[in-house]
Amino acid sequence: MPPAEHPRRIPYARLFRIPGAVAFTVGNLIARLPMGMFSVSAVIMIAGARGSYALAGAVTATGLAATAVVAPWTARLVDRHGQARIAVPATAIAALGSLSLLLCVRYGAPDWTLFASYMATATTPNTGGMSRARWAHLLKGDARALHTANSFEQAADELCFMLGPVLAAFLCGAFFPEAGTLVGVVLLLTGVLLFAAQRTTEPPLQERDSTKEKSPLHARGMPPLLAAFLATGAVFGSMEVVTIAYADAQGHKSAAGAILALQAAGSCAAGLLYGAVGPRGSLRRRQILCATAMALLMTLPLLAATLTGSLFVLAGALLIAGMATAPTMVTGMTIVQQLTPEGRLNEGMTLAVTGLLGGIACGAAGGGWVVEHLSATTGYAVPVTAACCALLLSSVRASATSTPGRRSARQHASHAA
Repeated sequence: MPPAEHPRRIPYARLFRIPGAVAFTVGNLIARLPMGMFSVSAVIMIAGARGSYALAGAVTATGLAATAVVAPWTARLVDRHGQARIAVPATAIAALGSLSLLLCVRYGAPDWTLFASYMATATTPNTGGMSRARWAHLLKGDARALHTANSFEQAADELCFMLGPVLAAFLCGAFFPEAGTLVGVVLLLTGVLLFAAQRTTEPPLQERDSTKEKSPLHARGMPPLLAAFLATGAVFGSMEVVTIAYADAQGHKSAAGAILALQAAGSCAAGLLYGAVGPRGSLRRRQILCATAMALLMTLPLLAATLTGSLFVLAGALLIAGMATAPTMVTGMTIVQQLTPEGRLNEGMTLAVTGLLGGIACGAAGGGWVVEHLSATTGYAVPVTAACCALLLSSVRASATSTPGRRSARQHASHAA
């Protein structure tokens, strides 16, 4: 447990005074960085060798769909048997899938082998979820510190997904097309092994009765919350596709990566600040306020593209708009932790991540359709619509959890908040 004294010290410093926290965090960050590398590396590698972005997109989309199916099962095994016992072999299978993809592309194997290889990477464990589970165990009963830890983890997500594509593109361009995938595999294996070696901070296994186990999907308020994650993912997926298309229409496609990095930077900074100031008010109220802020700020890129047509102004709008996403995600993940039955935390958080991934895929498809049939400028209405849906679903979830019934669970959530 972290020391309770000196409340005015930097809250993040309290986290890393916990024995073993630095070690498992370093390992987790190393393992998490490749998450932003693999898809970009695969697209560059496949498109360069086969001359088809359609094939590259289809392969990565298939891998995403496989992950949405497999990831909750992997997380359930982690909860049942422990992080180290499952994460290491699951990572080894995923690494072999990535290496198989690399070799199939390199040596001209049939297209179906690319799909099969990339589907094998679906066993990659949710390292961010495992890290959050460790914080939940170490900080049990300390809602203030857990809020700070969740904020740090969200900022780490943003940082890794901001740096990962940049690193992948650099490696593939500066060395050889397979370099991004190869380095990603090495980082993933190294990080997971280092993370799994920190056994003192690993959450203990809970005694389980398979006849009485309750799926996180059946927890009160969980379905609308997962739907809200789906809508939030659509914000991310549509914003990425539309921004790339808009920059291309302006004749500056190469600037799209830097512009999107500003959005992630804004989210990262806001996440760290959100964790430092501490939670204010109930979780239900914070969720609605954060979702409202995201819906409002997502209108800024639409206004910038419609009224100015300037990439510089758009970049500033994305920087500000990104500041609402991390607090929304932090609050959502905290609610997931509270709604998930004891002993199934990894599964609950992986379901949230699966919802995000599904939303990203839907958002990318929707944004691409609007860009192709209307215009890139109009495309910025898609993330606004998705953010409004997230707000609506958050309100539905808040109403569902505030209705009579199961008072003890509601009181426990309010006390923890």
